[in-house]
Amino acid sequence: MGMSLGDRLRVTLFGESHGTCVGALIEGIPPGTQIDPETLAKDLALRKPGRRSLSARAELDDCDILSGIYEGRATGWPILMMARNSDARSSDYEFLPDHPRPGHADMVESIRSGGTNDPRGGGSQSARLTLGLVAAGSQVRGMLDAAGWTCHAHLHSVGAITSSPLFELDRSIPLLPDSDMERLNCRDPEAALLISDYLDSVRKDQDTIGSVVELLIEGLPIGVGEPWFDGIEPALARGLMAIPGARAVEFSLGFESSGMRGSEHNDAWLPGVESPVLEGSDNGAADGALGGRSTGAPIHVRVHFKPPSSIPREQFTLHLPSNETRALKVGGRHDPVIGPRAAPVVEAVAMLVVCDLGMMGGFLPIHD
Repeated sequence: MGMSLGDRLRVTLFGESHGTCVGALIEGIPPGTQIDPETLAKDLALRKPGRRSLSARAELDDCDILSGIYEGRATGWPILMMARNSDARSSDYEFLPDHPRPGHADMVESIRSGGTNDPRGGGSQSARLTLGLVAAGSQVRGMLDAAGWTCHAHLHSVGAITSSPLFELDRSIPLLPDSDMERLNCRDPEAALLISDYLDSVRKDQDTIGSVVELLIEGLPIGVGEPWFDGIEPALARGLMAIPGARAVEFSLGFESSGMRGSEHNDAWLPGVESPVLEGSDNGAADGALGGRSTGAPIHVRVHFKPPSSIPREQFTLHLPSNETRALKVGGRHDPVIGPRAAPVVEAVAMLVVCDLGMMGGFLPIHD
C-alpha cells in the first residue's frame, strides 16, 4: 500500500485515528545525525488539536522514539517514532458503516475492504496520521539547516481573507505563544486577527471553510531534483497532494500562468556573484525549478485545502440498510478549517522531499 514517501530518505506512516497509536518509520537518516527531542516537541505542538476554534480533541501527542538512536544521535538503522492516541471518542462514529459521511472515504474504504476497514474517525485515512509526517520532518531539519536550506509554511488564506506573501514576512522568529498567529500558524498579525474572528462566525453557522497554505523553500543551489517524475515539482506535488483535504498545488505564478504570454512569464538569466541568477529571485517572482531541478531562486508553493467535510449541520446522504437518502448530523470534534493545522504538515513534507532529493543528487550526505 502507498503509505511510504521518498527514496534515499524513506518515511512510512502507520496507525489509525482511533487505534492504539500513530507514527512513522524513517529509513535513510545518516548515522551521527543529531536527533533533537525539543525540535520534535515544538513541531508537533504546531499541528496539535485542542486549540480555540479548532478541533477540541485533546491529544497529548507525546512522541516516543523507539529505535534507531543512541545517546542522541542516529545509528543509521530505521528510526521508529510513535504517539499513543489518548483522547479517541469512538462513540461519535456509531452511525458507521450504515450511513457513510458525505465528502469522506467511508463508502470507498468499506467497499474496497469488503467491510473490514476501521471506520472510526476515518481509520488510516485520517489526518491524525499526519503526526508521523511532522515527527519525521522534524528530524531532518538539522540536516537542511547545515546545508543552508530552509522550508517555511504558514496559513495564507481562509475564505476571502488573505495574508501578505510569505516572502514579505519575517520567517526567522518563533510565533508568540498563545497569540492568534501561533494558534493559526499565520505569520501576518493583521490577517490572523481577521481569520480568528471569521472562524468564530463559521462555527456559529455550523459550517466549515476552505483555506490555502503557503510554502517557501529557500537556499537550494542550482540543480537539486531528478528528471521527470522525480523532478522537484512533481515530487513535492505528490507528497503535498497526499495530505488529507488537499485539492490543488500551485508553483510560482500557478493558475495565473495559464492566462499569460510567454513574454510575460519567462524569467531572464542574469549574472550573479557565484552563479547565474534568475530575474525576480529577490522578490519571490522567479521560477524556483525548471526541468525538474532547482534554479537557485526560492520555490514558492500554495496548497489549496477543501472545507472539512464533517460539518455540524444536518446533511442528507445514502443510508445503506434502507437504500434511502436520510438525514445525518455528524457529531464529534472537528476542525472548521484545515489550513492552520496543515501548515506544519506542508512544511514537514517539503523538508522530507527536499532532503530526499538532496541525497539523491549528492548535495546532502547519504547512508547506504
